[in-house]
Amino acid sequence: MNKGAKRTMPDDRIAVVGAGIVGRSIALALAARGQRVVLIDAADDRAAPSWGNAGHIATEQVAPIASWATIRSMPKRLFWRGGPVGLPIAQIATWLPFAARLVAASGPKRFAAGQAALAAMLAQAMPAWERLAHAIGRRDLLREDGHLIAWESAASVAAGRAHWGKADTGTARLGEASADDLARLRALSPGVVDAVRFTGTGQIADLTALADALDAALAAAGVERLHRHATLERHGRRISVEGVPATRVVIAAGVGSAALMAAAGHAAVPLIAERGYHLRGDATGWPADLPPVVFEDRSIIVTRYADQVQVAGFVEFGRADAPPDPRKSDRLCAHVAALRLPIAGPFRRWMGARPTLPDYLPAIGRSTRADNLYYAFGHQHLGLTLGPITGEWVAALMLGEAPVPAAFDVERF
Repeated sequence: MNKGAKRTMPDDRIAVVGAGIVGRSIALALAARGQRVVLIDAADDRAAPSWGNAGHIATEQVAPIASWATIRSMPKRLFWRGGPVGLPIAQIATWLPFAARLVAASGPKRFAAGQAALAAMLAQAMPAWERLAHAIGRRDLLREDGHLIAWESAASVAAGRAHWGKADTGTARLGEASADDLARLRALSPGVVDAVRFTGTGQIADLTALADALDAALAAAGVERLHRHATLERHGRRISVEGVPATRVVIAAGVGSAALMAAAGHAAVPLIAERGYHLRGDATGWPADLPPVVFEDRSIIVTRYADQVQVAGFVEFGRADAPPDPRKSDRLCAHVAALRLPIAGPFRRWMGARPTLPDYLPAIGRSTRADNLYYAFGHQHLGLTLGPITGEWVAALMLGEAPVPAAFDVERF
């Protein structure tokens, strides 16, 4: 424990509900400051998108997806037209109200304010990851060698270079892919015409190893683990978790956070499940040192983890509990075949639900409706990227060290 860490009274304990990368980061940050923490999560926590995502530390994604550019491009990006966006007609009652809120959040003023807030947070993301990797003794899991974006036609090269050339990418920097980069990409997929390389971004080398290392660090820090669903109870201006003695509660339960917030008095949190799909196959033919590769024409990202290669894509808006759409996984298989990627099957198929709010900013802060309630959820595609800095922010907020920027207050809805 740090000499300057604050100690708590023996009966003071913090319950963190949710054990994805955000919940684990919060629990570790609090424990490092001398707090007694109990981390509550369902038994199947490894199914969370934290452990099935692209593994990309996406510091370049400072522009919120809620924008007029997104809205204008949506028709040609729909799944039934060959694009990456799924809007299941059977779930229209779920995604249509969300879509209306996204449109409302996409105006120039709100977009500019959101971009400024997100850029400031993302600027702190990589340093926070470096601190977390050091704290858990697995600096080797954090790779800071950027990522590649590849295109398959002259037209997409022109469009892609024009887009990224004028985009605000925060602390990440766009550069040319080297001759070696291009040669290696073309060896993996002969149809690659051109590519660029970002620096200042990174990846997690092995998501499973990361989860194991975080669990070991939590145990070493004395964080208690309860594998169960959490039920909140309200007592006037205070919230408790049924069966768990704790003086303060943090909701960081991903897509499950909306129901928990409603139980705490925040009934109108417009959180949706933005579902993503991936395939994993044998990595025998994939270079171990190649950074993540975005095949932008197909809206997929390919990442190597240890002895596996993962192909991830799709944004499908709907219910978290709806069954996976096998057509999405089938299309990923078709992309692998069309690109002639050296990824051997049989493929493991996975689907996970990203927690997304209409303005594509997370909700981080302290409740105005319950005196002892805090929250951190809605990180959309940036949960892995922003997990460690979110943990540091929440710990600082709870210990009275620093406020969280108002842009992330859930009351904005």
